[in-house]
Amino acid sequence: MSERAAPFYCPYCGDEDLRPSEQGHGAWECRACSRAFQLKFLGLLAPGTSSESDGGDEI
Repeated sequence: MSERAAPFYCPYCGDEDLRPSEQGHGAWECRACSRAFQLKFLGLLAPGTSSESDGGDEI
């Protein structure tokens, strides 16, 4: 089994001072803004579900 990837930046303030949290799997703490957050992998998208455009009308 491979090692899990760690986030590089806080999703709230963008700082890089992140530490694993004791709250559980995938939980991180940002020391710069004092926020805690959790990352979760939801799954893979089925082929053809990711859009290459923004969904607007073509010109």
